[in-house]
Formats: sequence, structure tokens, C-alpha cells
Amino acid sequence: MKRIILIVFSVVMVVQAHAQQDAMFTHYSFNTLAINPGYAGSRDALTFTVLHRSQWVSFPGAPVTQTFTVHSPIANERVGLGLSILNDKIGPTNQTSVFADFAYKLPVGKGILAFGLKGGFNYVKHDISGLVTTQPNDPAFQSDQQSRMLPNVGTGLYYSTPKYYLGFSIPRLLENNFSDNSTSVASTEQRHYFFIGGAIFNITESGVLKLRPTTFVKVTAGAPVEMDLTALFYYKDNFWVGPMFRTGDAVGALIGLNILPNLSFGYSYDWSFTNKTGEYNGGSHELMLRYDFIFQSKKKIISPRYF
Repeated sequence: MKRIILIVFSVVMVVQAHAQQDAMFTHYSFNTLAINPGYAGSRDALTFTVLHRSQWVSFPGAPVTQTFTVHSPIANERVGLGLSILNDKIGPTNQTSVFADFAYKLPVGKGILAFGLKGGFNYVKHDISGLVTTQPNDPAFQSDQQSRMLPNVGTGLYYSTPKYYLGFSIPRLLENNFSDNSTSVASTEQRHYFFIGGAIFNITESGVLKLRPTTFVKVTAGAPVEMDLTALFYYKDNFWVGPMFRTGDAVGALIGLNILPNLSFGYSYDWSFTNKTGEYNGGSHELMLRYDFIFQSKKKIISPRYF
């Protein structure tokens, strides 16, 4: 029975990878640069962010993903530069992405509109020779090891004020072909369209308690439109906690703390409600760490940065 479950699960993950390869994060609002180059340099500091996600913990072949981003404003803050690195492993497929990010910012109304560009490469490796199969001599599961370096470019728009933000991006414009081996489960990269938004509201007049709702909408061919909704409650701008909901997929919660004025830590847990994977795994966990290096020319970051 375990072998049957593993085979079925591997097939499901391959189909999922074909339809939607981009990794998902419950901490999407803390990982904006990974999906939108227009975000580069928007925090008025040199910002480092590290994220780790273990999805469907304890299930063989489940996705495990890490991202590292760094970005900063330069040239009188009209320009933002950044670097995004992602490592994503799901079943027999491992993908490593390295992208440089560029943003040019213009004042518009009470906020800043940034035009972003992203350029880099994905290194993709497939190895399905080790998958369990009921047909030991099946040629489709033998000696299928492939790797490719795939260049790509992306673009994005990001508009922000101290109270809210909106964004649209296409992180990968090129739909590269992973493989031309007809027996391989490898597919082509699918173009993803991302819409993001968020705001911050005072719940109490003193501002001790605030509400920070955010959303993340993902659109791609071959998969249903997916929306993440999160509502974080901030206490004294130092501690946050709140629920999350992912349409057609999962529910969960986030909790976090500003350990120092420029050092933040977050944790999240989500559980899939659309299928019975919960019977075979311990849910999905994420860890987030962010550090803002404040330049000496700036006495402090303008107000607490919620985005």
C-alpha cells in the first residue's frame, strides 16, 4: 500500500509541476522580491531575507524550498538593486534559480511607483530513475537523468505608500522547454501572472493594535486561479499573529516577532484541506528571518516598515 501511495503521489506532483512550477510560500508578503522585481530597494535599507519551507512534512518526495533575497536602494533612492536565489526540490526534480533584480522608482500621488526587471537563470535537474514502480523494467523510469541551464527574464510593477501596496508581475516571461526527451516527465516552464496587495490599519486609536491584511493571486495556464488571503494582527509593532487561507488548498496561521528593530523572525504552519494528504504527513512549516541594515546616512527607517 505504501508503494502504491508513493507512486500515486509522485504522479500527482509531476502533474502539479507541469501546471505550476513556481514555489509557494505562506510568508509571501515577506518574500516579495522573489516574485516582483519592482520591490527592490523599497525598504529604505539593505535588506536580507531567508525563508525555508518544508511542505507535507514526513511524506517521501514532498517539496522542500529555500529562498535568499537581498536588495537595497541606490542612486538617490530612485534605483533599487537586488538578488534572488531559490532552491526548490520536489520529488525527482531539483531547481536552483539565481536572478538579479532592478527597479526604477517614480513618485506618483502619495506613493512610489516602481518599474522592475528581473534577469537570470534556472538550473533544473530531473532524476526519475530512483522512483518506485510496479514495472521494474519500465524504460521510462530507467536512466532518466537530465539537467538544463535555462535563462529567463521577468518584469513587475510595484506601487507602495506607508499605508498600502499593490503589485503585478511576471517573474518568468520565457516558457523554456525542460527537455526534448519524449519519455521524460519533464515539461516546459509555465508563465505565471502574480497580483499582490496589502494594507495596514489601526484597530485602536493609540495604534497599539493594528491589522495587516494581504493577498496574493496566482494565474497560470493549466491550473485554477489561486488566491492567498492573510490577516496579521500586530501588537505594539513588535509581535504579529494571524490566520491564512489558500483557495482550493490550505488553511493555517503565522506568528512572528521583531527581535530587534531591524531583525524579524516568523513561523507559519498550514494544512491542506482539499485532499487526504493530512493522513500521511504533518502539514507544512515555514521559517522566515529578515534583517535590515540601516545606512549611517539614515538615522532610522521611515516609520515601522510593514511591507
